[in-house]
Amino acid sequence: MADYRNYNNQQPMYNPPQYQPQAGMEPPPGYPQKSRIAAGILAILMGTYGIHSFYLGNTSRGLMQLLISLLTCGIGAIVVMIWGILDGIKILDGRINTDANGVFLKD
Repeated sequence: MADYRNYNNQQPMYNPPQYQPQAGMEPPPGYPQKSRIAAGILAILMGTYGIHSFYLGNTSRGLMQLLISLLTCGIGAIVVMIWGILDGIKILDGRINTDANGVFLKD
């Protein structure tokens, strides 16, 4: 029979690192800074296909939006269209202000 008393007093074997959220950064030299207005308009007009996510560098998110729109024969496209419009409003409002690399969007 195993003695479980020792397991209760031990420290966890894995302590995940404590990450601090970063507010964003200025673009490094030679980095093409993305436009906030272009991303917002792409999200509102073509958000159903995830074009704004691809533009901002979020390729997995953009691919998910594209596949949901195409593979559900248009039923999921309505949901993704609303998702794109909301993303466009957030981008133009400034609540989404960085691209996938954490670089601020230019105005």
